[in-house]
Amino acid sequence: MPDNINWLEDRVRGVGAALVIDGGMGTLLQHSGVPMHGKVWSGQAVLSHPGAVLRAHEAFIEAGAEAIITNTFAAARHMLEPGSLGQQVKEINLNAVQLARQARDNVAKEPVAIVGSICEWAPTDNPKWHTAKAVNNSVREQAELLAEAGVDLIALEMCQEIELSIAATEAVLETGLPFWIGMSAQTHQGCDNLSVFDYAELDFESLVKALAGYPAMMMNIMHTPITDIDRALSTLRQYWDGPIGIYPESGYFTMPDWHFVDIVEPEELAEMAQSWIDKGVRMVGGCCGLGPEHIAALRQTLNPRN
Repeated sequence: MPDNINWLEDRVRGVGAALVIDGGMGTLLQHSGVPMHGKVWSGQAVLSHPGAVLRAHEAFIEAGAEAIITNTFAAARHMLEPGSLGQQVKEINLNAVQLARQARDNVAKEPVAIVGSICEWAPTDNPKWHTAKAVNNSVREQAELLAEAGVDLIALEMCQEIELSIAATEAVLETGLPFWIGMSAQTHQGCDNLSVFDYAELDFESLVKALAGYPAMMMNIMHTPITDIDRALSTLRQYWDGPIGIYPESGYFTMPDWHFVDIVEPEELAEMAQSWIDKGVRMVGGCCGLGPEHIAALRQTLNPRN
């Protein structure tokens, strides 16, 4: 593990206050006027609107985030190729990390970890990209680029399909970097069991069971409606006794834009986060729809600065 994030390992393992991370990068960019790409959402923003990406990272750090996640959620080859951006995989990933590091240099007054985001999902059903082999190769390439650029750790985000999530996790393991595994859950009408976010027919508990055996630094419930957090947390606790993080979403998505409807109030999110921490959660933050004001409320409530 890189020496400069030993403090983060200590925090998620239970030393001191729970860790506060950032909020939804893509939705903050959209909210600030950056147009979303029809296939890769904010994935090309580091090239088209680097200043906006930099300012978004800075806003989250200034709000109190102790870890910021790079704008690389949609920057693996299995995402960029279907979006006609395959030739820019390296440039996008290296630039994304550089912008996060620059933001930290510009405004951080305390340690801030740089977390490289990777997702197994692809915006296509084309078997060239929507297979375990394709995802494994694509994630290995992206993870190596993120490591080369200097991330402190990697966050697998929005894991949903077991086969693809395993393929992504196996690829990340090869970097030797510490990593988080983030899973997304949602209650679907007509289903008794908690499902994964996008697929009513896929069981969340089965996903947890498949991934809980990996040596992650932390398992996260992320991009999950707030109303489903407690149920997802209870399921995760059955199979994982290590550190857990939570960063929910609020609002809803229709390609390619986020709809800021019924967004949870910052103070309400902070109150709920305290209840999760009381249940042993070691990290909180926000995903899509949640901005710097939410992170500021979390930080002020859970770990106020001196």
